[in-house]
Amino acid sequence: MKTEREDTAACHIIQGDRVEHAEFTPETARRALSGGFFWLDLHQPRPADFQTLEEVFGFHRLAIRASEQFGQRAKIDDYDDYVFIILYGASPDSDKLVEVHCFYSEKFLITVHRDEAPAFTELRVWYENRGKAIDDPPLLLYRLVNALVDSFFPVLAEFDDRIDDLENETFTNPTDRQSQEIFAMKRLLVGLRKAITPERDMFASLMGGVADLPGMTEEHERYFRDIYDHLIRISDLIDTYRDLLTSSMDVFLSTVSNRLNVVMKQLTVIATVFLPLTFLTGFFGQNFGWLVRNIAGSGPFLAFGIGLEAALVVGMLVFFKRRGWF
Repeated sequence: MKTEREDTAACHIIQGDRVEHAEFTPETARRALSGGFFWLDLHQPRPADFQTLEEVFGFHRLAIRASEQFGQRAKIDDYDDYVFIILYGASPDSDKLVEVHCFYSEKFLITVHRDEAPAFTELRVWYENRGKAIDDPPLLLYRLVNALVDSFFPVLAEFDDRIDDLENETFTNPTDRQSQEIFAMKRLLVGLRKAITPERDMFASLMGGVADLPGMTEEHERYFRDIYDHLIRISDLIDTYRDLLTSSMDVFLSTVSNRLNVVMKQLTVIATVFLPLTFLTGFFGQNFGWLVRNIAGSGPFLAFGIGLEAALVVGMLVFFKRRGWF
């Protein structure tokens, strides 16, 4: 039988001027809710944790169900005094993505995620060293979103460097490993694009006044407009790198095809050289009496058997050389 500790996940709570690492339980949630504004970061949540979120904070059942399901599009849903937001950032795992579900109001910010979020670690350390209470909730949300969005830039920089290396390797020595890597990188970029494009559109609606955040002022809107600009830049970089990878694949296929043509040309030259030799050996190998009686001795053997074939080979090689065929 599982204990309550086994059914709950660990969380970080930033409230006032302190950062606390604790088990996420109903008591922990109620204690945080009774104080001032706080940021609660919940990593690898269990089913019991979502039940705690629903019971203690009174979140709508639809928001809880959406938070339980990962692999969704970025979006923002308004629930009266709080909003439910799905965001994406970069992660060091295989798909390079971390999906973060946020419950945000003027009283709290709760983030839920399954994968590691290195951007959150840096932000928690910054607030811990700051030694001051969180006095501007929208600014905290901006810093959190900005950290997630900016985490894509180092990943894309790695893509840029690797694409340059792949192009150089493709020109010098194309191999199957390079083509497999190109396809793998394109799949990763497709995944990044599926995450970034809805997130960019979500912040476009926020800038257009279609959606709104609790406590956001005109000054805060300037900060979020900067995030929107970063998302546009990331989206453009992803499209650019996809085009570069497509070009790299075209170069790879062209290089392989050119090398195959060179090999085929060399084999054709060899086959063409042996064609008249095969004719000569076949002709003089006929068992006609005249050939046997009249072509005999070492002289005819050296002239017809060796000399004529050698002369044909040399003549054809000279001809091929002058035509530039090899």
